[in-house]
Amino acid sequence: MKTEFSLAQLADPDIAEANKILRACVHCGFCTATCPTYVLLGDELDSPRGRIYLIKEMLEKDQPPTADVVKHIDRCLSCLACMTTCPSGVNYMHLVDQARVRIEERYQRPLSERLLRAVLAFVLPEPSRFRAAMWLARLARPFSVLLPTPRPSATPGLTQRIKAMLALAPARLPRPGPAPGSVFAAMGKKRGRVALLQGCAQQVLAPRINRAAVNFLTRHGIEVVLVKDEQCCGALTHHLGRDDDALARARANVAAWLAEAAKDGLDAILVTTSGCGTVIKDYGYLLREDRDFAADAARVSALAKDITEYIAGLGLQPATRQANGQDDWQDNIVVAYHSACSLQHGQKITQAPKELLSKNGFVVKDVPESHLCCGSAGTYNILQPDLASRLRDRKVANIASVKPDMIAAGNIGCMVQIASGTSVPVVHTIELLDWATGGSRPALN
Repeated sequence: MKTEFSLAQLADPDIAEANKILRACVHCGFCTATCPTYVLLGDELDSPRGRIYLIKEMLEKDQPPTADVVKHIDRCLSCLACMTTCPSGVNYMHLVDQARVRIEERYQRPLSERLLRAVLAFVLPEPSRFRAAMWLARLARPFSVLLPTPRPSATPGLTQRIKAMLALAPARLPRPGPAPGSVFAAMGKKRGRVALLQGCAQQVLAPRINRAAVNFLTRHGIEVVLVKDEQCCGALTHHLGRDDDALARARANVAAWLAEAAKDGLDAILVTTSGCGTVIKDYGYLLREDRDFAADAARVSALAKDITEYIAGLGLQPATRQANGQDDWQDNIVVAYHSACSLQHGQKITQAPKELLSKNGFVVKDVPESHLCCGSAGTYNILQPDLASRLRDRKVANIASVKPDMIAAGNIGCMVQIASGTSVPVVHTIELLDWATGGSRPALN
């Protein structure tokens, strides 16, 4: 793609990067076939190729984004299916992230939308605030039927978004998990030492996931530490275009994790929420222009691993349930594996989770249209509830077609989204692996 940036514009490292990305695009349109919003809406401007043209024009002209540009960028899930499909290696992720920052800085959204986004950025990254918000949402949910039915609109209104938030609130909240700073000793011969990302939403909604991860890892000789000064990874605010907040959290995490590594050593930083993992693995890029953090951020990115990626590298033998004395084990459990976008497209991890499940006794079924997003995408199911619901319903129908006993996923957002549309139990991959190797049967939704 031909670009027309001035030399003065290209002196900006972000514009120089955008120029490189844009020039890699050859207009082939392969991306449209795997883009969820294009599949649903059939609008070229709601495809990666269309958005690339919009972003190119916005950046080249160096003008404030128009309402039309904002509408189409906001509809993008950042699922990155286009990057898997693209034969030219266009890094759409870094381009659309830059567009979101430009929109946040230069576009005046309606007051109600600014307030909602500010609340999401304030509450979601902080577990204590998020827990309090979930309690309030539980109390308010019965009254959501009193809210007026919103009129059809190209852009969802505040009422529709509030209803979506209340619908996602869980009926009950589990007790909090272990405190930051906790260390879990390896059982038997010590084989390694890892930090386990505590997460923000996940530790409130499903602390059982990291509990299963700790049980599995320690049982296999891995010492696990929950780093005390760790923060939200920054993914939530990063995708809202609030890069100052996201980068501050990234710097704080880099400092905290490397301090732990310097003290007692770390073989890896493990992540059980793939949306977080994709961003942490990108810290090296995000902080590339920060002379104080660039090298350390790249080191952290290299240490970051999805938990299935790490387990696959341990070379474990398949479990023998009889040896573990498990009374609740069932043979031939059919598991529909939902491949989270951030895992399959963002981190290119596709086979390891399925192979681990298969080797440990589960009958794993691929889901039709597995490349299409479930509609969760961070805060997308709140900010774009109609599109998110349509994608969820399509995903749930595809899952139902394989007639599973359980659904496995590697991302809490996907788990909550899919569970809101099905009665089939939705669990994390590590919960099934823990159960198969001597742990407890997963708690079911």
